[in-house]
Amino acid sequence: MSKPVDEFERRKRALIRRYGNSSNRIGLLQSFTTLAPLAALWALAIWSAPRHPWLTVLATVGIMLFLVRVFALMHECGHGALFRSRWLNRAMGFLYGVLSAMPQYVWSRHHDFHHRNNGNWERYRGPLSTMSTAEYAALTPAQQRRYRLLRHILLAPLGGFVYLIFNPRWNWLKGNLSLAAHLVRGRGPASFQTRYWKTWKEYRHMSANNVVLLSAWQIMSEVAGASVFFPIYLCSLSVAGGVGIMLFTVQHNFEHAYAAPTSTWDYDEGALHGTSFLVLPAWMNWFTAHIGFHHVHHLSAQIPNYHLVQCHRENADLFETVPRLSLRQVPASLQCLLWDQRNERIISFAEYERGTGSATI
Repeated sequence: MSKPVDEFERRKRALIRRYGNSSNRIGLLQSFTTLAPLAALWALAIWSAPRHPWLTVLATVGIMLFLVRVFALMHECGHGALFRSRWLNRAMGFLYGVLSAMPQYVWSRHHDFHHRNNGNWERYRGPLSTMSTAEYAALTPAQQRRYRLLRHILLAPLGGFVYLIFNPRWNWLKGNLSLAAHLVRGRGPASFQTRYWKTWKEYRHMSANNVVLLSAWQIMSEVAGASVFFPIYLCSLSVAGGVGIMLFTVQHNFEHAYAAPTSTWDYDEGALHGTSFLVLPAWMNWFTAHIGFHHVHHLSAQIPNYHLVQCHRENADLFETVPRLSLRQVPASLQCLLWDQRNERIISFAEYERGTGSATI
């Protein structure tokens, strides 16, 4: 870190005090400008389906973009940052979770673990389960090809489908079946344990999300027809999920990103050098709720998205060593999926092969 520790901590506390102030008014305005257009696009897509299919395709692209923003705002509610009101963060977070098909409370608990350990690759390997170079080297050539193929950018929509649509339903179903079997055997619920939820509060939130979502699927199928609703829904949400996975990945997996083991890990080092500043066009910044300013977000998740840009600009000297990525660099960053434990950094497959002489795919 370029500044003395005491000075850095003083600056950090000061910027959190200055920018870590949420507003119910701004949060509600952001919600309205997200949910109203999303509803209008759904109405347009359903109306145009039997009349102008090309218009339905355009509306579906718009729905996808707004679903990216929905997920970003859900994420912010989980941090308690979108609104000043705790109740609003919970209520709107639940709604955004239904719209993005993700049980918000459970997801936020897991995401909080990521924030508490960002840059500590011994404890958290990201959504793509990044391997260490030693683990990768121990694979057979066929297993290495599979590892790389399953993380290819072209499979991102499939990853979005599994992550948002399939897994939350499948895990809930499997957990319920295990719970039912446990109760049938005459055992009490207090002794029940499962890997699908850690607490009964998580289970209640997971169940509420699934019940409301499945009910919404039924209602939308009756209103629009299942043959109209599900293709639009599955395509838009799968692609939005794929975009989200790619965004998250390149914000932590890029050339020589800070990646330490527990013994040498430092939280602030992880925030400033284990995350990237993803430089996006203004319209993409809006749809992603400025999550490209990820270094500021990781320095303090209390800072709402509508203060991230100002915080970055007014503290530019503090962030001068933060790695910057352009859109052009995203595909290359998505190849940085190996943890070089010896040098405590993330490296690409190409760099690994140059160092070991391994064969390429």
